[in-house]
Amino acid sequence: MTIGKFRIHREGYKIIGGVFFTLIALNTAGWLIWQGPSIWHYAGLAATLLLLAFVVMFFRTPARPVEPDPLLIYAPADGKIVVIEETFEKEYFKDNRLQISIFMSPFNMHSNRYPISGTVTYTNYQPGKKFHARSPKSSVLNERSSIVVTSESGTGILVRQVAGAMARRIVTYSRNGEGVKQGDELGFIKFGSRVDIFLPTDTEVDVEMFQQVRASRTIIARVI
Repeated sequence: MTIGKFRIHREGYKIIGGVFFTLIALNTAGWLIWQGPSIWHYAGLAATLLLLAFVVMFFRTPARPVEPDPLLIYAPADGKIVVIEETFEKEYFKDNRLQISIFMSPFNMHSNRYPISGTVTYTNYQPGKKFHARSPKSSVLNERSSIVVTSESGTGILVRQVAGAMARRIVTYSRNGEGVKQGDELGFIKFGSRVDIFLPTDTEVDVEMFQQVRASRTIIARVI
């Protein structure tokens, strides 16, 4: 859905509609209870409008076209860098990888994008717990969805969507065997969460801890 230049993600249609009609019902009930306008009615109306505005903003999905470059790795999500470290990736590669993690607060755009172009060679969804997304154990214990994209040169990158304490649903659009383009949407996480990306250890990192990044805009690493 597009309102002027403001685009709303399709994952938000039902939620925004549900919130909208619920708030109308609550405000109508408040009008009847207070028998007309009052300071409490106006305060409640202001609060519900702020809530609706927050929900609409959460499901925003800005257009971010990318000119594909096989030597660049873009951020797969908006948010803050909370992990840059070498770690053993035990789900798919089963070797040491460079992990970069991006924490998404409820105020970030939550559409996730492909960091490189290539072919989807692995997808796996796992249910899990609801630890805070900043916690290191959330990457292996929380609800998560893993996607591996292999470039034409054979470089494989794993992107893991991780649900946080507030997240209620991970949506992944990736399908095994499909060709994908750098910057295209791979999925969406509803409310606070994080995205981990696992790169070859010889990758040149282009970001710093606690840096704010934007999906399909910030270069987080370069292929050597």
